[in-house]
Amino acid sequence: MNQWIDRRRSGALLHISSLPGPFKRGVLGEEARAFIDIIADAGFSVWQFLPLGPTRDHGSPYESLSSAAGNVEFIDLRDCVSRGWLSQETCQAHINGAIVFDAALTAAADGFWQQLSSDASLANEFDTFLHDNADWLDDYALFAAIKLDTENAPWWQWPKPLRDRSAPALDKTRAKLSLSIRQIQFQQFLFAEQWQQIKQYAEQRGVMMFGDIPIYVAHDSVDVWADRQYFTVNKKGLCDHVAGVPPDYFSENGQRWGSPLYNWDALQADDFSWWVKRLRRQLLLMHLFRIDHFRGLESYWAIPGDSPDGRTGDWLPAPGTALLKTLNKELGRLPLIAEDLGLITPEVTALRQAFGLPGMKILQFSFGDDASNPYLPHHHEHDSVAYTGTHDNDTSLGWFMSASEHEKWHVANYLDISKDNDVTIAMIRSTLASVSRLAIIPVQDLLALPTDARFNTPGTLEGNWCWRLEDFDALRLVQEKFQSLNRLYGR
Repeated sequence: MNQWIDRRRSGALLHISSLPGPFKRGVLGEEARAFIDIIADAGFSVWQFLPLGPTRDHGSPYESLSSAAGNVEFIDLRDCVSRGWLSQETCQAHINGAIVFDAALTAAADGFWQQLSSDASLANEFDTFLHDNADWLDDYALFAAIKLDTENAPWWQWPKPLRDRSAPALDKTRAKLSLSIRQIQFQQFLFAEQWQQIKQYAEQRGVMMFGDIPIYVAHDSVDVWADRQYFTVNKKGLCDHVAGVPPDYFSENGQRWGSPLYNWDALQADDFSWWVKRLRRQLLLMHLFRIDHFRGLESYWAIPGDSPDGRTGDWLPAPGTALLKTLNKELGRLPLIAEDLGLITPEVTALRQAFGLPGMKILQFSFGDDASNPYLPHHHEHDSVAYTGTHDNDTSLGWFMSASEHEKWHVANYLDISKDNDVTIAMIRSTLASVSRLAIIPVQDLLALPTDARFNTPGTLEGNWCWRLEDFDALRLVQEKFQSLNRLYGR
């Protein structure tokens, strides 16, 4: 039996925000359960999604305020109505755009506190949550409350005692912002409840939840504010160097992510306790997870803080072997997939293989060269995850329509197709037929959608993270077809 996954499986890639429904974005409600039903009935047994943390205005789940907290915008207010915490009128007013989400969630909190005062079981459940999650929630609730109080100012612009976490200043601020802190605790409690309900429903339907962990955390995050010693920020909280990647096939100017780099010496001296705590938390949320930019555990691209893009920088070594040994020792064999895309060296591959971690095979990267291209399905290995494309790629139809004539010729000959509208299903067939233990198909490809359904374009700021399903009608129409294909290819 394979150690990271028990059998040949296939899955669908769709972020929570892309679920349909009456709210501004998808939530952890009946639509999530309906999606699980649809993919399970279509023969898929994995749901892959993007990071779950709270996002900023641009919506990127890869730049979160916390690596442990949940995105409260995924909370289903209808659940609050059914539990008597929120009126149907207030919920509908939010749906209609008459009141903002925060106001509706505050109203739900008022109802929660009223019930809490007379419901011993609920009070005990809430107290248990606070106790079990104190190692991240205490700092996050304070951090988020200060950001609200400072009109969302980044932590390095806070008054110096708060910026530098003076104990008397923190105690005074906790007392001053106690109501706001309590509200944030309630929100995280509700997110955790709703997430676990969805996860349990997936388990009942035989569907594994496959998450994503960014290798870096955002500069303006509780992670960096609370544990500055583990990050390359100076005494003023600013970054002398930031994370990113040099130019590659995703971006000709490279990518400047702006995240602080790790102080690997400090992390290793502390037996990587920060990383152990981080991944222990993720194991409670998901069955499998992908670590984004795995190559940064072998060596990382350090960009000067004043550089506008990723073209200037230096490769510096990272203690990936020591880190992974420690994680395996503390947490057991991790159900971890390595995102090994971009500029991958033999050393990165050796690190991944040394720990038996599956890599990724992207079919869109296969064409235009010759038969030696490692992404072509005849080169796939069992310990890998095959994709038509990822959230960072165009849809398969959109990619093909903009491909060069040589690439189109290669696709047509390799997949044995003759019409443009055959390309998506042919790519899906090839991916499902792969020997890769796991095959993942973005929902946009299941529906053969064009470029306007693309979810993200790396290195750009506009128009990302906002694509969304209008309903499930089209997905239900192709359900039987994919059930047959999954059965045909032993998934």
